[in-house]
Amino acid sequence: MDIIFIEELRAETWIGIYPREKAVAQTVEITLQIGVSTASAGASDDIRDTVDYAVVVERLRKDLAASHFNLLEKLTEHIATWLLENFAAQWVRVSVAKLGMMPGVKRVGVVIERSI
Repeated sequence: MDIIFIEELRAETWIGIYPREKAVAQTVEITLQIGVSTASAGASDDIRDTVDYAVVVERLRKDLAASHFNLLEKLTEHIATWLLENFAAQWVRVSVAKLGMMPGVKRVGVVIERSI
């Protein structure tokens, strides 16, 4: 299996359980590893034979901007399921982090792996 990756993607979404978090969208940082075969694209040199990461980024940002999650765990699971269902991925590793949520802490987050 090959891996297509997107690192440190920043997207806006509604995330949190506290009133201050529900009042405004937050920026989250997302890293994706998408397990697919790249053999066809390697042979054809055609974007239609692989996962177009520009499409992944555009659609994911749009999806997250319109969504609300209480927990990072739910948000991360949502992204993993979305990738598996929409991009013919066989396996994914998804990392999602909130930025600057606590004094002295750069990021807090969740990493999950899922497969079909």
